[in-house]
Amino acid sequence: MPFILLISLIIVHELGHFLCALFFKINVDKIYIYPFGGISKFHICLNESLLKELLILIMGPIFQIIFYLVLAHIHYFNSYMELISIYHYTILFFNLLPIYPLDGGKLLNIILCFHLSFRNSLNISLFLSYLTVFVLSIYMLSKNFTINVIVIISFLIYKIGIEMKRKDYIMDKFLLERYLHHYHFKKWKKVNDINHFMRNKCHIIKVENKYYTERSILNHKFKK
Repeated sequence: MPFILLISLIIVHELGHFLCALFFKINVDKIYIYPFGGISKFHICLNESLLKELLILIMGPIFQIIFYLVLAHIHYFNSYMELISIYHYTILFFNLLPIYPLDGGKLLNIILCFHLSFRNSLNISLFLSYLTVFVLSIYMLSKNFTINVIVIISFLIYKIGIEMKRKDYIMDKFLLERYLHHYHFKKWKKVNDINHFMRNKCHIIKVENKYYTERSILNHKFKK
C-alpha cells in the first residue's frame, strides 16, 4: 500500500501536466516515473506562450493537491493519512525546488523569461540549480546520510550537467524556431544583438547606429 500511494501521487501529478498539454494541443514525448517524482517531456516550442507553458507547469501540483484532498475525505484511507501526507508534501515541496528539470526550476526559468533575455534566463536558472543542489546536498547529507540521498543528488547533478552542455544548442534552437516560423508578438524591444532576444517579444537590433529588423538578422545568421 505505501508503494501504491506513493506512485499514485506521482502519476496524478504528471497527469495534470499531461492533460493540460493535450488541452493546448502540445504533444507529450515521454513521462518518466521515479521513486521520488516524475518528469514529463513535451514537444513544445521554445517560443511558445509563457502563459501557456506556465499553466501546463502548475497543473501538476494542482492535480496532486486535489487528489490529496480527495483521499483525505475517503474513509478507507483514514489509517494511511499520516503516510499519505508525508509523501504528498515531500513530493510537492521537493518538486518546487528551483532545480532544473524539476517543476520549480522550470517555473523559475519562466518567471525570469518575463523580464530577461532567453539566454540570461537559462544561464541564471542553471546556476541557481547548481547552487540549490549544493545547499541541499550539505543539508541532506548532514541530516540523513543514506544511499537514497546520494542517488537523488547524483541524479539532479547529472540532469543539470546535461542542460549545461546543451546551452548553446538550446539557444540556437530558440533562434532557429523564430527564423522558420515567423512568430509575431505584440510587444517590441530594442536590443544590441541576438543574445538579448526575449520570449514573447519581437526585436529591433541596433548595430553601429543602424537599425535592423529581427527577420533580417535571422536571415543573415541562418543563410550565411
